Amino acid sequence: MRHPARLGVALTIALATAGCSTAADGGSKAGAKPAAQAASVTSCGRQAAFAQPPKRTVALDQTSTETLLELGLQDRMAGTANLKTKIPAHYAAAYAKVPVIAPKIATGEQLRAATPDFVVAGSADLYTEDRAGTREELAALKLPTFVSAVDCPQQNPAGKTPFELLFSDYENLGKVFGVEERAGKLAAAQRAAVAEAGESAAKIPRGADRPTVVYLYSVFNGMPYVAGKTGLPSEMSRIVGAKNAFDDVDEDWPEVSWEEVAERDPDFIVIGDLSERGRPGDSAAEKRATMTAHPVISELAAVRDKKILEVPGIELDPSVRSVHALGLLAKGMKDLGYVR
Repeated sequence: MRHPARLGVALTIALATAGCSTAADGGSKAGAKPAAQAASVTSCGRQAAFAQPPKRTVALDQTSTETLLELGLQDRMAGTANLKTKIPAHYAAAYAKVPVIAPKIATGEQLRAATPDFVVAGSADLYTEDRAGTREELAALKLPTFVSAVDCPQQNPAGKTPFELLFSDYENLGKVFGVEERAGKLAAAQRAAVAEAGESAAKIPRGADRPTVVYLYSVFNGMPYVAGKTGLPSEMSRIVGAKNAFDDVDEDWPEVSWEEVAERDPDFIVIGDLSERGRPGDSAAEKRATMTAHPVISELAAVRDKKILEVPGIELDPSVRSVHALGLLAKGMKDLGYVR
Protein backbone atom coordinates (compact mmCIF):
# COMPACT_ATOMS: atom_id res chain seq x y z
CA MET A 1 0.00 0.00 0.00
CA ARG A 2 1.49 3.27 -1.14
CA HIS A 3 -0.07 5.65 1.35
CA PRO A 4 -1.00 4.03 4.67
CA ALA A 5 -3.59 6.04 6.57
CA ARG A 6 -4.47 6.49 10.21
CA LEU A 7 -7.92 5.01 10.47
CA GLY A 8 -10.30 4.91 13.40
CA VAL A 9 -10.77 2.15 15.92
CA ALA A 10 -13.26 0.03 14.02
CA LEU A 11 -11.27 -0.07 10.80
CA THR A 12 -8.08 -0.74 12.73
CA ILE A 13 -9.81 -3.72 14.32
CA ALA A 14 -10.83 -4.99 10.90
CA LEU A 15 -7.30 -4.76 9.56
CA ALA A 16 -5.88 -6.33 12.68
CA THR A 17 -8.27 -9.20 12.15
CA ALA A 18 -6.89 -9.57 8.64
CA GLY A 19 -3.38 -9.67 10.04
CA CYS A 20 -3.87 -12.33 12.69
CA SER A 21 -5.54 -15.12 10.77
CA THR A 22 -2.37 -17.06 10.15
CA ALA A 23 -1.72 -20.74 10.18
CA ALA A 24 -1.72 -21.25 13.92
CA ASP A 25 -5.26 -22.50 14.39
CA GLY A 26 -5.88 -24.18 11.03
CA GLY A 27 -9.55 -23.33 11.51
CA SER A 28 -9.96 -26.10 14.05
CA LYS A 29 -10.07 -24.27 17.37
CA ALA A 30 -12.52 -21.67 18.60
CA GLY A 31 -16.00 -22.05 17.18
CA ALA A 32 -15.36 -25.39 15.46
CA LYS A 33 -18.25 -27.83 15.38
CA PRO A 34 -17.85 -31.60 15.77
CA ALA A 35 -16.61 -33.18 12.55
CA ALA A 36 -19.70 -35.40 12.31
CA GLN A 37 -22.15 -32.49 12.33
CA ALA A 38 -23.66 -31.86 8.92
CA ALA A 39 -23.88 -28.43 7.28
CA SER A 40 -25.74 -27.09 4.29
CA VAL A 41 -25.66 -23.69 2.56
CA THR A 42 -27.19 -22.29 -0.59
CA SER A 43 -24.72 -20.55 -2.87
CA CYS A 44 -25.79 -18.74 -6.02
CA GLY A 45 -28.92 -20.85 -6.34
CA ARG A 46 -27.28 -24.20 -5.59
CA GLN A 47 -27.27 -26.11 -2.36
CA ALA A 48 -23.97 -27.42 -1.02
CA ALA A 49 -24.36 -30.09 1.66
CA PHE A 50 -21.63 -31.62 3.82
CA ALA A 51 -21.65 -34.56 6.21
CA GLN A 52 -18.51 -33.10 7.78
CA PRO A 53 -16.31 -30.03 7.17
CA PRO A 54 -14.30 -30.15 3.92
CA LYS A 55 -10.66 -31.22 4.17
CA ARG A 56 -9.45 -30.63 0.58
CA THR A 57 -10.82 -27.32 -0.65
CA VAL A 58 -9.63 -25.67 -3.86
CA ALA A 59 -9.94 -21.89 -4.22
CA LEU A 60 -10.17 -20.88 -7.87
CA ASP A 61 -9.06 -17.25 -7.42
CA GLN A 62 -7.16 -14.93 -5.13
CA THR A 63 -10.30 -13.46 -3.58
CA SER A 64 -11.57 -16.80 -2.29
CA THR A 65 -8.04 -17.89 -1.34
CA GLU A 66 -7.56 -14.87 0.91
CA THR A 67 -10.99 -15.33 2.47
CA LEU A 68 -10.14 -18.92 3.41
CA LEU A 69 -6.74 -17.86 4.74
CA GLU A 70 -8.42 -15.12 6.76
CA LEU A 71 -10.61 -17.81 8.33
CA GLY A 72 -7.52 -19.86 9.20
CA LEU A 73 -8.37 -22.70 6.81
CA GLN A 74 -5.05 -23.19 4.99
CA ASP A 75 -4.65 -26.70 6.42
CA ARG A 76 -7.92 -27.66 4.74
CA MET A 77 -6.92 -26.38 1.30
CA ALA A 78 -5.76 -28.67 -1.49
CA GLY A 79 -5.05 -25.92 -3.97
CA THR A 80 -5.24 -22.33 -5.13
CA ALA A 81 -5.12 -20.67 -8.56
CA ASN A 82 -5.24 -17.40 -10.47
CA LEU A 83 -3.04 -15.20 -8.30
CA LYS A 84 -3.25 -11.63 -9.63
CA THR A 85 -1.10 -9.72 -7.17
CA LYS A 86 1.24 -10.54 -4.32
CA ILE A 87 -0.29 -12.21 -1.30
CA PRO A 88 -0.16 -9.77 1.66
CA ALA A 89 2.67 -10.38 4.11
CA HIS A 90 0.33 -11.38 6.93
CA TYR A 91 -0.97 -14.29 4.80
CA ALA A 92 2.43 -15.38 3.47
CA ALA A 93 3.18 -18.20 5.91
CA ALA A 94 -0.31 -19.65 5.60
CA TYR A 95 -0.32 -19.28 1.79
CA ALA A 96 2.99 -21.17 1.56
CA LYS A 97 1.19 -24.27 2.83
CA VAL A 98 -1.27 -24.31 -0.06
CA PRO A 99 -0.36 -26.00 -3.39
CA VAL A 100 -0.72 -23.82 -6.48
CA ILE A 101 -2.62 -25.95 -9.00
CA ALA A 102 -2.52 -23.26 -11.71
CA PRO A 103 -0.75 -19.87 -11.88
CA LYS A 104 -3.65 -18.50 -13.93
CA ILE A 105 -7.23 -19.77 -14.35
CA ALA A 106 -7.52 -23.46 -13.49
CA THR A 107 -8.83 -26.00 -15.97
CA GLY A 108 -11.06 -28.94 -15.15
CA GLU A 109 -8.09 -31.30 -15.42
CA GLN A 110 -6.02 -29.26 -12.97
CA LEU A 111 -8.94 -29.06 -10.56
CA ARG A 112 -9.66 -32.79 -10.61
CA ALA A 113 -5.96 -33.63 -10.20
CA ALA A 114 -6.07 -31.86 -6.82
CA THR A 115 -8.82 -34.31 -5.67
CA PRO A 116 -10.87 -31.64 -3.89
CA ASP A 117 -13.95 -32.18 -1.76
CA PHE A 118 -15.10 -28.54 -2.10
CA VAL A 119 -14.49 -25.74 -4.63
CA VAL A 120 -14.77 -22.03 -3.86
CA ALA A 121 -14.73 -19.09 -6.28
CA GLY A 122 -15.25 -15.37 -6.08
CA SER A 123 -16.98 -15.21 -9.47
CA ALA A 124 -19.34 -17.49 -11.37
CA ASP A 125 -17.40 -17.17 -14.64
CA LEU A 126 -14.67 -19.46 -13.30
CA TYR A 127 -17.18 -22.32 -13.57
CA THR A 128 -17.39 -22.83 -17.32
CA GLU A 129 -16.75 -25.81 -19.59
CA ASP A 130 -13.41 -24.42 -20.74
CA ARG A 131 -12.31 -23.50 -17.21
CA ALA A 132 -12.91 -25.52 -14.04
CA GLY A 133 -16.11 -27.02 -15.41
CA THR A 134 -19.70 -25.96 -14.90
CA ARG A 135 -21.25 -26.25 -11.48
CA GLU A 136 -23.64 -28.84 -12.96
CA GLU A 137 -20.71 -30.93 -14.20
CA LEU A 138 -18.99 -30.75 -10.84
CA ALA A 139 -22.23 -31.60 -9.02
CA ALA A 140 -22.48 -34.75 -11.17
CA LEU A 141 -19.07 -35.67 -9.74
CA LYS A 142 -20.55 -35.06 -6.25
CA LEU A 143 -18.23 -32.09 -5.82
CA PRO A 144 -19.97 -29.18 -4.03
CA THR A 145 -19.20 -25.65 -5.24
CA PHE A 146 -19.47 -22.15 -3.80
CA VAL A 147 -19.69 -18.74 -5.50
CA SER A 148 -19.49 -15.40 -3.71
CA ALA A 149 -22.96 -13.96 -3.17
CA VAL A 150 -21.67 -10.67 -4.57
CA ASP A 151 -21.53 -12.27 -8.03
CA CYS A 152 -25.09 -13.65 -7.94
CA PRO A 153 -27.40 -10.66 -8.47
CA GLN A 154 -30.43 -12.74 -9.52
CA GLN A 155 -30.34 -14.92 -6.39
CA ASN A 156 -29.59 -12.19 -3.84
CA PRO A 157 -32.17 -10.96 -1.35
CA ALA A 158 -33.55 -7.56 -2.29
CA GLY A 159 -31.91 -4.64 -0.56
CA LYS A 160 -28.70 -6.39 0.53
CA THR A 161 -25.66 -4.25 -0.11
CA PRO A 162 -22.50 -5.66 -1.71
CA PHE A 163 -20.71 -5.47 1.63
CA GLU A 164 -23.51 -7.38 3.39
CA LEU A 165 -23.34 -10.03 0.66
CA LEU A 166 -19.59 -10.26 1.20
CA PHE A 167 -20.08 -10.70 4.93
CA SER A 168 -22.68 -13.41 4.26
CA ASP A 169 -19.94 -15.29 2.39
CA TYR A 170 -17.80 -15.31 5.54
CA GLU A 171 -20.72 -16.55 7.61
CA ASN A 172 -21.71 -19.27 5.16
CA LEU A 173 -18.13 -20.51 4.84
CA GLY A 174 -17.86 -20.43 8.62
CA LYS A 175 -20.89 -22.71 8.78
CA VAL A 176 -19.48 -25.12 6.19
CA PHE A 177 -16.10 -25.43 7.91
CA GLY A 178 -17.38 -25.27 11.46
CA VAL A 179 -15.62 -22.00 12.26
CA GLU A 180 -18.69 -19.87 12.85
CA GLU A 181 -17.12 -17.95 15.72
CA ARG A 182 -14.15 -16.78 13.67
CA ALA A 183 -16.35 -15.96 10.66
CA GLY A 184 -18.74 -14.03 12.88
CA LYS A 185 -15.92 -11.97 14.39
CA LEU A 186 -14.57 -11.14 10.95
CA ALA A 187 -18.00 -10.07 9.68
CA ALA A 188 -18.62 -8.00 12.81
CA ALA A 189 -15.27 -6.22 12.59
CA GLN A 190 -15.79 -5.37 8.93
CA ARG A 191 -19.36 -4.20 9.55
CA ALA A 192 -17.94 -1.83 12.16
CA ALA A 193 -15.37 -0.59 9.63
CA VAL A 194 -18.11 0.09 7.08
CA ALA A 195 -20.15 1.95 9.69
CA GLU A 196 -17.15 4.07 10.65
CA ALA A 197 -16.42 4.97 7.03
CA GLY A 198 -20.09 5.90 6.67
CA GLU A 199 -19.75 8.53 9.38
CA SER A 200 -18.03 10.66 6.72
CA ALA A 201 -21.32 11.14 4.89
CA ALA A 202 -22.90 12.70 7.99
CA LYS A 203 -20.05 15.21 8.18
CA ILE A 204 -20.50 16.63 4.69
CA PRO A 205 -21.84 20.19 5.12
CA ARG A 206 -25.61 20.47 4.84
CA GLY A 207 -26.81 21.61 1.45
CA ALA A 208 -23.56 20.65 -0.23
CA ASP A 209 -23.80 18.52 -3.34
CA ARG A 210 -22.26 15.10 -3.11
CA PRO A 211 -18.79 15.27 -4.69
CA THR A 212 -18.48 13.21 -7.85
CA VAL A 213 -15.68 10.72 -8.34
CA VAL A 214 -14.22 8.69 -11.21
CA TYR A 215 -12.50 5.45 -10.29
CA LEU A 216 -9.71 4.76 -12.78
CA TYR A 217 -9.01 1.03 -12.62
CA SER A 218 -6.80 0.51 -15.64
CA VAL A 219 -5.54 2.09 -18.83
CA PHE A 220 -5.31 -0.47 -21.64
CA ASN A 221 -4.21 0.45 -25.16
CA GLY A 222 -4.58 4.07 -24.08
CA MET A 223 -8.24 3.70 -23.06
CA PRO A 224 -9.52 4.14 -19.50
CA TYR A 225 -11.47 1.48 -17.62
CA VAL A 226 -13.58 3.01 -14.86
CA ALA A 227 -16.05 1.86 -12.22
CA GLY A 228 -19.61 1.55 -13.48
CA LYS A 229 -22.88 1.20 -11.64
CA THR A 230 -22.61 -2.48 -10.68
CA GLY A 231 -19.08 -2.42 -9.26
CA LEU A 232 -18.28 -2.13 -5.56
CA PRO A 233 -16.99 1.49 -5.89
CA SER A 234 -20.54 2.74 -6.44
CA GLU A 235 -21.51 1.33 -3.05
CA MET A 236 -18.31 2.71 -1.51
CA SER A 237 -19.22 6.13 -2.87
CA ARG A 238 -22.70 5.96 -1.41
CA ILE A 239 -21.34 4.98 2.02
CA VAL A 240 -18.94 7.93 2.25
CA GLY A 241 -21.29 10.50 0.72
CA ALA A 242 -19.86 10.75 -2.79
CA LYS A 243 -21.34 9.86 -6.20
CA ASN A 244 -19.73 7.63 -8.81
CA ALA A 245 -19.67 9.73 -11.99
CA PHE A 246 -20.35 6.64 -14.13
CA ASP A 247 -23.30 5.35 -12.12
CA ASP A 248 -25.39 5.37 -15.29
CA VAL A 249 -23.29 2.62 -16.94
CA ASP A 250 -24.64 -0.82 -16.03
CA GLU A 251 -21.29 -2.62 -15.86
CA ASP A 252 -18.60 -3.29 -13.27
CA TRP A 253 -15.57 -1.89 -15.14
CA PRO A 254 -16.60 -0.46 -18.53
CA GLU A 255 -14.16 0.87 -21.08
CA VAL A 256 -14.93 4.52 -21.77
CA SER A 257 -13.21 7.35 -23.60
CA TRP A 258 -11.14 10.12 -22.07
CA GLU A 259 -13.64 12.56 -23.57
CA GLU A 260 -16.41 10.91 -21.53
CA VAL A 261 -14.31 11.29 -18.39
CA ALA A 262 -13.83 14.97 -19.24
CA GLU A 263 -17.58 15.43 -19.77
CA ARG A 264 -18.29 14.03 -16.29
CA ASP A 265 -15.70 16.49 -14.89
CA PRO A 266 -15.36 14.69 -11.53
CA ASP A 267 -14.58 16.57 -8.34
CA PHE A 268 -11.88 14.01 -7.56
CA ILE A 269 -10.36 10.86 -9.02
CA VAL A 270 -9.49 7.55 -7.36
CA ILE A 271 -6.69 5.60 -8.99
CA GLY A 272 -6.51 1.85 -8.51
CA ASP A 273 -2.84 0.92 -8.25
CA LEU A 274 -2.29 -2.47 -9.91
CA SER A 275 1.51 -2.22 -10.11
CA GLU A 276 2.00 -5.83 -9.04
CA ARG A 277 -0.12 -7.09 -11.94
CA GLY A 278 2.48 -5.57 -14.23
CA ARG A 279 0.51 -4.85 -17.39
CA PRO A 280 1.01 -1.58 -19.29
CA GLY A 281 -1.15 1.13 -17.73
CA ASP A 282 -1.64 -0.74 -14.43
CA SER A 283 0.53 1.30 -12.07
CA ALA A 284 -0.66 4.44 -10.35
CA ALA A 285 2.36 6.31 -11.75
CA GLU A 286 1.43 5.35 -15.33
CA LYS A 287 -2.16 6.44 -14.82
CA ARG A 288 -1.06 9.79 -13.42
CA ALA A 289 1.36 10.29 -16.31
CA THR A 290 -1.34 9.47 -18.86
CA MET A 291 -3.75 11.98 -17.36
CA THR A 292 -1.22 14.80 -17.05
CA ALA A 293 -0.10 14.26 -20.65
CA HIS A 294 -3.62 14.18 -22.08
CA PRO A 295 -4.53 17.55 -23.66
CA VAL A 296 -8.09 17.50 -22.28
CA ILE A 297 -7.85 15.48 -19.05
CA SER A 298 -4.86 17.51 -17.87
CA GLU A 299 -7.12 20.58 -17.82
CA LEU A 300 -9.68 19.05 -15.47
CA ALA A 301 -9.73 20.77 -12.07
CA ALA A 302 -9.34 17.38 -10.33
CA VAL A 303 -6.08 16.77 -12.20
CA ARG A 304 -4.83 20.34 -12.11
CA ASP A 305 -5.48 20.65 -8.37
CA LYS A 306 -4.15 17.15 -7.65
CA LYS A 307 -7.43 15.92 -6.21
CA ILE A 308 -6.35 12.34 -6.79
CA LEU A 309 -6.39 9.46 -4.32
CA GLU A 310 -4.56 6.16 -4.71
CA VAL A 311 -5.81 2.83 -3.37
CA PRO A 312 -4.70 -0.75 -4.06
CA GLY A 313 -6.57 -1.73 -7.22
CA ILE A 314 -7.39 -5.24 -6.07
CA GLU A 315 -9.31 -3.79 -3.11
CA LEU A 316 -11.82 -2.12 -5.44
CA ASP A 317 -13.28 -5.53 -6.26
CA PRO A 318 -15.21 -7.30 -3.48
CA SER A 319 -12.83 -9.15 -1.17
CA VAL A 320 -11.74 -9.48 2.42
CA ARG A 321 -9.50 -6.45 1.74
CA SER A 322 -12.19 -4.07 0.48
CA VAL A 323 -12.93 -2.39 3.81
CA HIS A 324 -9.36 -1.11 3.74
CA ALA A 325 -9.93 0.73 0.45
CA LEU A 326 -13.20 2.07 1.86
CA GLY A 327 -11.30 3.51 4.83
CA LEU A 328 -8.74 5.12 2.53
CA LEU A 329 -11.57 6.66 0.53
CA ALA A 330 -13.23 8.08 3.65
CA LYS A 331 -9.93 9.52 4.90
CA GLY A 332 -9.05 10.87 1.46
CA MET A 333 -12.34 12.74 1.19
CA LYS A 334 -11.61 14.36 4.54
CA ASP A 335 -8.09 15.31 3.43
CA LEU A 336 -9.55 16.86 0.26
CA GLY A 337 -11.90 18.99 2.33
CA TYR A 338 -15.24 17.38 1.49
CA VAL A 339 -15.86 16.30 5.07
CA ARG A 340 -15.91 18.57 8.13
